[in-house]
Amino acid sequence: MAVPKKRTGHSAQGHRRSNWKATKPETTKCPNCGETKLAHTVCTACGYYKGKAVSIKSPDYVETVVEKKKPAKKASKKAVKEETKAEEKVLEAEETKVVEAEEAKAEVVDEEKVIEEKESE
Repeated sequence: MAVPKKRTGHSAQGHRRSNWKATKPETTKCPNCGETKLAHTVCTACGYYKGKAVSIKSPDYVETVVEKKKPAKKASKKAVKEETKAEEKVLEAEETKVVEAEEAKAEVVDEEKVIEEKESE
């Protein structure tokens, strides 16, 4: 690491820092309200920027909510197995309902036949 051989004097330090000055910030007039504002920033008085209402201070401001979508997680083998089991249970339940409905129809048809036979006698 470099180390200075001698201490820098006050005069040399002052000459080096002679161009180290603060500058005034760039200001412009707001096209909406005419107030002086910093360039490339939202007007603190009216809340407009480039002719659009972007701050709560402006009366025309409409808050827009942007929803972020979460990336889909990869399903683990265990989760996939559980999903397939759940689907199988649903399919079995549907099949049993269909079978029960067919049995009920068959019973109704049998009862109608018995009633017709009794009436014909």
